Amino acid sequence: MARLVGINHVAVQVGEIDGMVAFLRRIVDRLELRGRSGGMAFVDMGDQFLALEQVSQPVAAGHYGLVVDDQAEVVRRARDAGAQMVGGHDFLDPWGNQWQVVDYREVQFTKADRVLQGMGLEGLEKSERARAELRERGLAD
Repeated sequence: MARLVGINHVAVQVGEIDGMVAFLRRIVDRLELRGRSGGMAFVDMGDQFLALEQVSQPVAAGHYGLVVDDQAEVVRRARDAGAQMVGGHDFLDPWGNQWQVVDYREVQFTKADRVLQGMGLEGLEKSERARAELRERGLAD
């Protein structure tokens, strides 16, 4: 059997890692790096991470869904940080990458309770709509 089970990481190309880290710190609290290696930095997200890759000519390669615990607050902070807004919950970072801010409560993927606790997010619950979608797919009781 050969099946997709998740994403280990996504590498986002930026012109300057420190500038991107500073930008992210303006829009979210408690941003932590797992480490750095060569021209890369790894942003911790509990049991996942985001890789930032510094390149001389970044390619804005796509549209990324950034899952957060407070969608409205992150969108407000992105706007205040000077991000170009390209929709109700989307913005461009300084290198042209498009980020869609998605509320954890509304998406199907689910972090284990222990992971949420370790991230200081205990009690963060899914919406009824998200729970119904999970039940529909046989992924929740």
